[in-house]
Amino acid sequence: MLGWALTFLVVAIIAAVFGFGGIAAGAAGIAQILFFVFLILFLVAAIIGALRDRPRI
Repeated sequence: MLGWALTFLVVAIIAAVFGFGGIAAGAAGIAQILFFVFLILFLVAAIIGALRDRPRI
């Protein structure tokens, strides 16, 4: 998912360089949404992994 976010970010930068403002804004928005979804999923997985590995008394 992080790869997709980076791909859309690159598309947004290239579109902005060539003057396609609407496409750049759309791609940047998609990249931002994907990045935050990736970040939330990463944090959930890290918390679950930390809780699963702790020893039980």
